[in-house]
Amino acid sequence: MGKAIVLTDSNFDEVINSGKPVLVDFWAEWCGPCKMIGPVVEELAGDYDGKAVIAKLNVDENPQTTAKFGVRSIPTLLVFKGGQVVDKQIGAVPKSVLNQKLAAQV
Repeated sequence: MGKAIVLTDSNFDEVINSGKPVLVDFWAEWCGPCKMIGPVVEELAGDYDGKAVIAKLNVDENPQTTAKFGVRSIPTLLVFKGGQVVDKQIGAVPKSVLNQKLAAQV
């Protein structure tokens, strides 16, 4: 079963250029809505195992990447394809919303 990959400033580019669609959850330990969406992100990692990469990036520990993508509110979820942002979701949403965004890229 797939598990969300932990991203950092140093491995970010390598992961988003993996050739598969990538969903990145920008989150922080102190963020309530982030804790709500965390289990959903992990479920998606299982659902899309082998088809897409599901990843999480702690904004407090990785300020470079957070700033590069202009993330000001968390959770922010970005969908990448071919290394480019193709979709964006700010705030906690039901799994079906994220599923739809990801399914459109697979």
